[in-house]
Parts: sequence; structure tokens; C-alpha cells
Amino acid sequence: MFENERIINLGLEWFYNTLKKQGADVLNAKFSPPAGGDEEMIKTLTKISTFSEKVKEANDKALKMLNESRPFLVDVARAGDVIPGMKKNLILHAGPPIEWERMCGPVKGAVLGALVYEGLAKNLQEAEKIVESGDIEFSPCHHHSAVGPMAGVVSYSMWVYVVENKAFGNRAFCTLNEGLGKVLRFGANSDDVLKRLKWMEEVLAPTLSEVVKKTEGIDIKAITSQALMMGDECHNRNVAATNMFLKELLPLFLESAVSKTLIKEITDFISENPHTYLNLSMAACKSTADAIANIPYCSLVWAMARNGTDIGIRVSATGDEWFTAPAGMPKGLYFAGFDEEDANPDLGDSTISETAGIGANAMASAPAIVKFVGGTPEDAMRYTKKMYEICWGESRNFQIPYFNFRGTPLGFDIIKIVAKQTAPFINTGIAHKEAGIGQVGAGLLFASMECFTKALKKFAETIQPGNRQFEDKEW
Repeated sequence: MFENERIINLGLEWFYNTLKKQGADVLNAKFSPPAGGDEEMIKTLTKISTFSEKVKEANDKALKMLNESRPFLVDVARAGDVIPGMKKNLILHAGPPIEWERMCGPVKGAVLGALVYEGLAKNLQEAEKIVESGDIEFSPCHHHSAVGPMAGVVSYSMWVYVVENKAFGNRAFCTLNEGLGKVLRFGANSDDVLKRLKWMEEVLAPTLSEVVKKTEGIDIKAITSQALMMGDECHNRNVAATNMFLKELLPLFLESAVSKTLIKEITDFISENPHTYLNLSMAACKSTADAIANIPYCSLVWAMARNGTDIGIRVSATGDEWFTAPAGMPKGLYFAGFDEEDANPDLGDSTISETAGIGANAMASAPAIVKFVGGTPEDAMRYTKKMYEICWGESRNFQIPYFNFRGTPLGFDIIKIVAKQTAPFINTGIAHKEAGIGQVGAGLLFASMECFTKALKKFAETIQPGNRQFEDKEW
């Protein structure tokens, strides 16, 4: 029946197996329809394809800007003095916009703790009454050139890293890292948590500010690049990067008038917290990603963030608009005494790391991270390889030794994400779902595809002829 005939089978493996059993010369070509066969999305992708040259030009421009960004730590300063729009009754939070009633337990816990820390309330009970009275305003960190890990709470008196992208002149901000476990960013708000924050405000941050100002800036991209060669991915593993940052600081401390006692106190704090570098890295990634906002026809993501209730993304061509979906639940490893029943859905602005080409995109550089977030070293390699399929290009600066120094996947492209039905991969910390408890583990998950399908629909509308507002934008 099949003599002298060659058959190509598309997709259905059982049909291929049946033909093979009958002696056919058959080649099985793996095939899946774009967008998982969703007719509406296929039509949307087809419309967008008519502008493919303009999209390519815009995305190439954005990728070039991401690669050319030069984030430097130039100062450590009080949030109220440097963050645009910051005021005493404003609390910044991670993720897309959210009102108090919809906030998850850890974010509420961090907000209440911040109000007591600021002296706006005597205790947590009074803080809750003040919030419910409407006297406190809330806004996403991302709306103020800032990012916040986990709950992401930033209040007026907290000090922040000031990172300047020297290639494009924009600045970004992030608070200093408190450590792991029972900390404000995971929703803990007890007296010991607030005492540590006051020490950071009164001792750690002013000292860092004093010595950093004596430099022309500390090159954060250079530290991150080297850290990837040393087993970090600079999201949930920052051991090498933290040590390199401390190496930059020590000569500055010794050349200053800072006492030896204080130098030891600060270096001990940094040395005991391998996540110190995370917040600095996040500010660097934010200053990098912000550079590609509002490029006409550009389909690359410039922000991805979670608030424990929602996950949201922003796309270059569609500007400041958020596209949201319910936050996902990470799978991972838990601290003793906790399990997935205790976990809150994913939260934090730290996915700015993946947006800028590190974090889960660079997990292949950090196979040891699986001891913290779960999985195997082979998983770490596989996740990074998968991200190449949905990114526009590769980093020139961040390289993976295990892939023969190939650049990390860079520039999440919503067109590729929807067409391939593959969402960005995230590694993350896990907070307890109740306020006041803190971190209970770390884990892994994919971002929600719903964000990207919503964004693609709006992107398709935005680039249609006749959209004068869009066409008049300058590059």
C-alpha cells in the first residue's frame, strides 16, 4: 500500500505510530498551531504580521537600548527626597495598581508596619484604622521609577538605592534589603522588624550614602555580568554579587572617617545577608527596562510585576497601561514547619530581573539555585533554554558559561509568547498568606498567559492605521 511513497505526518503521534506499524516510510513533523489554535489570537497575530517590518525595526531598537544601558549606583538617599511624587501619606507597593480591600495579607502587613515605622500610627491597630479612614494613598512602585521586592512597600523615610542609567539619563530606585525570613517585605511587622528598619535608616543607609558619593558611581552591570560567571543569576541567588559589592565598599569605608566598629557592624550585616545585592540589582534592571518604554510598534515587555493578588505587564508600544491576571501560586521548597497551604500567591517587583535578562532567564548560570527554589540542575538549564524561544534576542553583557558563553535571553516579546503559548518563567520567594509572619519558602512558576493575550489585543489595536496618537509619537 505504501510502496515507494513517503508520508509526512503533522503533529498527531498516534497516527504516525499507526502508519509505522503498517510499514510506511513516514516522517513525524512536530506541529502545533500558533496561539494554541485560538482562532481570535490567530487572527490578531495575522493582523500584526502585516506590520512585521516596523515591529522588527522597533524591537531591534529596543534590544539595542537594553544592551547599551549602563546602570551605576550613584547615591543612597531618603525616598522622600528622591523618588518622584513621594509624600508622607503615600505608600508605594509592588505590582500593578491595587486598592486596600484587595491587597493580600503580606502586603497589608507590610503597609501597617510601614505606618508604625513612619510614626503615623502608634501600633498596628491604629495603623489599620488610619488606612480605612482613607488618609493613606497607595501607588505602584513602578509609577514612581521604583521597584520593591515581594510586598514592595516604600514609605517616605525609607532609604533607597539611586541607580542612574548613564546611557540614557534615567534613574530608578529600590529600598535596601533587610535579609530573609521575618522582614517587612514579606509582611512581617513586629517590633524587631521595625527596629532593624530604624537601624538601616539611621546607620546603614547614611554610611553607604557617604561613601558612594565619593565615587563616580559603582558599575552594577559589571558586577552582575561577573556574578553570572560565578554561579549567580542575581534574582534569588546573589552570593557572588553581594560579595563583589562588599569588595567595592570596603576600600571606601577604610578611606572614610567611619569608625572601625561601625565598619564591622555594616560588613557583618551585609556578609550575613547574601540577598543584599538583590535590591540593587532590581534598581539597575528597572533603570534598564524603563529606557524602552513608549517605542511605537515595539512588542517587548518593559515591566512585569505582582502584588500577591494580580500579576501585570506593561508593553513598550502600549505605554503605561497594565494588563493583568490573577497572580499564580509558586511550587517550591518550604522552610521547616510550613507548606503550600501557608503560601500566598506570587508577589513582588523582582520580575524586573527577568525583564532585563537575568533571574530565571539566567538560571543556567546558577544550577545551585535549585537548592533554594526547588527542581534539579537540569531544570535550571531547561528553563533558560525555553526562554530563548520567547525573547527577541540575547544579552551582550550577561553570558552563560554552560552554554559556551551565549548571551542570556533578552526582551520578552508578547507576539512570540502568545504564538508559542509559552509565558515567562519566574523564580521567586514565597510569603505566608497571613500578615505578620514573613517568608516561608521559595519556588518557581510561569507567568499568567492571560496578561499577554490581553496585551496582544491592545497592541494590535494600537498599531492599526489611523491611530493618530500612536503615529504622532516620536521615537
